[in-house]
Amino acid sequence: MPSQNVIECCQALIEKKLTICFVESASAGKLSYEFSTVINSGRILIGGLVCYHESMKEDLLLIPKGTIKQFTAESAVVTKLLAQNFHRFVTSDICVALTGLTTPGGSESAAKPVGTIFLHFIFPHKEIARRYEFKGTPEEIVRQAIDTAALVIYSEIKD
Repeated sequence: MPSQNVIECCQALIEKKLTICFVESASAGKLSYEFSTVINSGRILIGGLVCYHESMKEDLLLIPKGTIKQFTAESAVVTKLLAQNFHRFVTSDICVALTGLTTPGGSESAAKPVGTIFLHFIFPHKEIARRYEFKGTPEEIVRQAIDTAALVIYSEIKD
């Protein structure tokens, strides 16, 4: 069941007749799924892509070779490129990219611990890049990231 934040965000998107798409790594499709479970989501949700492995990011979403090695797959730079490159292929008003660390074994460090999530939003007239640090289990980290994404979208479109 979607959170209240996701429901309110979807209702606002429906009211404003805005469409949305997602390109996801750490959330592995859960962001798209949560938005799809809201009544009338077919009016707003164009779709999404899960690009968990580096090869998907480079081969399908054209992240330049060497970029992931230089910045890591879980970085603001890669998240921005995912959003921009996916949005070129998908016609939607809003595009959201999500990467991050929900479990150990990635690029975590003292400066970028497990729980770090990067979000990049493309709106019709602006882009927003955000970095968050959430605590909890992998499921809790993903849930917090989804709720936060919904809040950012809602705050940008509500007026």
